[in-house]
Amino acid sequence: MKKLFLLLVASTMLFSCGNKKQTDNQPVTGIHPEWVYGATIYEVNTRQFTPEGTFNAFVTHLPRLKELGVDILWFMPIQTIGEKERKGTLGSYYSIQNYTEVNSEFGSMDDFKNVVKQAHNLGLKVILDWVPNHTSRDHEWITEHPDWYRRDSLGNPIVMYDWTDIAPLDYEKTEMRSAMLNAMMFWIRETDIDGFRCDVAYEVPTDFWETAKDSLIALKSDIFMLAEAEKPELNESIFNAFYAWDFHHKMNMVAQGKEPVDSLRLSLKRLNNRFSPNAIPLFFTSNHDENSWNGTEFERMGDAAKTFAVLTYMLPGIPLIYNGQEAGLNRRLAFFEKDSIDWTDKANFAELYKSLNALKKANKALLSQERSGEITEIVNDKPANVFSFKRENEGSEIVCVFNLSKNSVKVVFGEEVPGTSFSAFPNAEAAIPVKEMELKPWEYKVFYKE
Repeated sequence: MKKLFLLLVASTMLFSCGNKKQTDNQPVTGIHPEWVYGATIYEVNTRQFTPEGTFNAFVTHLPRLKELGVDILWFMPIQTIGEKERKGTLGSYYSIQNYTEVNSEFGSMDDFKNVVKQAHNLGLKVILDWVPNHTSRDHEWITEHPDWYRRDSLGNPIVMYDWTDIAPLDYEKTEMRSAMLNAMMFWIRETDIDGFRCDVAYEVPTDFWETAKDSLIALKSDIFMLAEAEKPELNESIFNAFYAWDFHHKMNMVAQGKEPVDSLRLSLKRLNNRFSPNAIPLFFTSNHDENSWNGTEFERMGDAAKTFAVLTYMLPGIPLIYNGQEAGLNRRLAFFEKDSIDWTDKANFAELYKSLNALKKANKALLSQERSGEITEIVNDKPANVFSFKRENEGSEIVCVFNLSKNSVKVVFGEEVPGTSFSAFPNAEAAIPVKEMELKPWEYKVFYKE
């Protein structure tokens, strides 16, 4: 039974977002695909990635992304977009008109197959954003199978939230479920993708996902499933990873000075208590929704943006990079119109992410759930501002100190930090153990031993 003790000024908090380490006499049986445990996900917005906004233009960036050290490319929806009640000029990627057809704006099916093939040749995995909850309002199912949709008292497809360009599906209809699953299987058969990021997965019945997972695994045994949800039952045996939405929101609040560092501790405690010990949280400072609708990480986190980016790598889970973050993109990308990422890296973010990815791959303490090192919080006398902790796994160690405040602090630890034989990230200099440390606003220190 995992234990967690809340940190007071002179106490120690232990918490685990992962399973306990395997002992030497236990076989290592992976619950997740082998390539997941040390992975970083990179989200691709094809429309805005290049001035051309095409697969063929994107494929030239693959060597750069490989060098950056990412492992999984998540493509936002690439299918044809509905025209009825379309938002903006080009429409939302999430208003899908045909599940098995490529949006000609991006290129052809063969072009996408080439992206997958070239990515695989470089050792990268590819997952596709899947939108199972709804279609566009002019999908062929609307006329061919009108009973497959949830409708209002007047017989019109209902409107969810402000999503006026979509029509929600009715999962009470067995035939619709079969058609949806067949469409998912199509992409594995035809393009050899490695999994799905499932949009608003919480809106779809769990028993559909159970059936889908069995069928998808029969096609590809190491399929990877990411749920855009924070719903524990989905990660009991279906999805590998889930969105750590609560922790993301708490990071924003701490960065804005609206909540103390304890809110992060409590968020991790809730995550730990609610989810299966093998469920992998996805940690992020941005994604397509946050960037376009809630603001860039710099708008939401200000000077703390880089600090929290580092924190997402130090916790047990999978970190996410939204395209452009590695260039320090400080602009909201248009969602329904053509836009382009400015790849001018003025703040050296690419080197930061490259170093973080390399550290994650090299240090076993940073593996994700089931293989991960547990977190032990290091006692310090400034817990309202400083989050200090360590992780150990199979001889590898990580020691982290984060000043999560806008004030400089002098902090005293309950033990020597980082200990002996550690190197400092990212310059690899030998670290000198100390009992106290002065930290600038939002300053972090990471030490490692491999």
